[in-house]
Amino acid sequence: MSDAVTIPALQRMKREGKKSIGVVAWDTQVTRIADRAGLDFVSVGDSVGVNLWGHDNPLQVTLEEILICCKAVRRGTSRMLVSCDMPYGPLQEGVDSALKAAVRIIKEGGADMIKLDGAADHPEAVKALTKSGIPVFAQFGLTPQTALKWGIPYSSQNSSAAQATAEAAARLVEEAKMLEAAGAVALDFTNSGPVAGAAVVAAVKIPCIGGFGGGPWLDGRVRLAQTAMGATEKWLDSKADTYTNTAKSAFAAFQAMAEDCRGGKQIKG
Repeated sequence: MSDAVTIPALQRMKREGKKSIGVVAWDTQVTRIADRAGLDFVSVGDSVGVNLWGHDNPLQVTLEEILICCKAVRRGTSRMLVSCDMPYGPLQEGVDSALKAAVRIIKEGGADMIKLDGAADHPEAVKALTKSGIPVFAQFGLTPQTALKWGIPYSSQNSSAAQATAEAAARLVEEAKMLEAAGAVALDFTNSGPVAGAAVVAAVKIPCIGGFGGGPWLDGRVRLAQTAMGATEKWLDSKADTYTNTAKSAFAAFQAMAEDCRGGKQIKG
């Protein structure tokens, strides 16, 4: 087993041109599998609300709920770096509230760094957390809200045109530099696109990692564990390409178990 991944190690990977790879997970068992597979970090995302609990949107996830997930993930890793989302609320309420929540996530949850969504709109919070010794994984990028703010066209069906504009790239580079100066240890770049993504990677010294809308032009990638595994109900019908289809395997297993039981056979396992 290799040594535990640290923030300096993640930053060194960027300098050496090595890609970092992470997974969004919320439980101990999936984390253990990812840890043994040699991934570099795990992100405890507020996406747990929609993807695991059936919430309408991630804004419904509370601090207490994200702490439960963070603790479970912490128990599952012996080497991966643990990032945990700050759920909606504390950051929007102000710096003091964000700092208190971050302390709890680090102290109680066992996270190594805190991911702040929409960090470019809250540089004072990034500075405050950094000053208190709390590493910040700062999320920013091209969204319908930022496009509207900048007066740039954006389509939820095809955002590539907006991603590719020189204006968008320049503004995103500006935000990335601002977040780096505020103390962020890494960036989570949403909808980077190959133009703005490559420009930001070249402009900052900290790792620029992407999930949704990312690509090989970034320093690293992070993907939902459920997506990589094809593990949710939608993958029973989805034609999208992924690395395996756990949903179909589980469906077949449940059918076979029911058939054995109804046929008077001993069930397996």
